Amino acid sequence: VYSLDGLLVFGLLLVCTCAYLRKVPRLKAWLLSEKRGVWGVFYKAAVIGTRLHVAVAVSCVLMAFYVLVVK
Repeated sequence: VYSLDGLLVFGLLLVCTCAYLRKVPRLKAWLLSEKRGVWGVFYKAAVIGTRLHVAVAVSCVLMAFYVLVVK
């Protein structure tokens, strides 16, 4: 996480994971019900992942290409 590309990978994984957990009913009620504080970060990441799913998917593919081929 000490480099920019590591931070981007961490952010993308957080957004993708929270968006996936939002689709699971029990985990949605347990993890993503709070909209403020530390747990609010997970809620906001889930909202970003579901609303911008095309942009998140494209950025995941581009980041995978960067990590596997360029770096």
